Amino acid sequence: MKRSPEDVTETELAMLQVLWDRGTATRRQVTDALYPQGGAAHYATVQKLLERLESKGFARHTRETGGVLVFSPTMGREQFIALHLRGVAERLCGGSLTPLLMNLVRSKPLSERELDELQQLIDQQRRNKGRGKGG
Repeated sequence: MKRSPEDVTETELAMLQVLWDRGTATRRQVTDALYPQGGAAHYATVQKLLERLESKGFARHTRETGGVLVFSPTMGREQFIALHLRGVAERLCGGSLTPLLMNLVRSKPLSERELDELQQLIDQQRRNKGRGKGG
């Protein structure tokens, strides 16, 4: 199945956040993280949404000793973000990343650390581009 981050609901994204933070989690652990005072209805909701995440290709499970299902994400947070932003760029900017990046940077002042990281990324991109041109 083709995975599209736009297909993930806010609640499913919250579940992915739990899986990214923990690495793996049982249904009970996801339920407890999202609904600390939740009951059987919340557990059933989490169970159904984890199944949906699996059918969409964003999570998978293994069966541990005792039959307990343990869920894990099929992609990392960074990969998910990259896919999502590429989709936004396609829909809003004709595939160009520049308008998207410029708007993100202009929308909120960056810290010194963020500016340094961005500069390092730009420098790396320039070096890689130079190598691609035979340099």
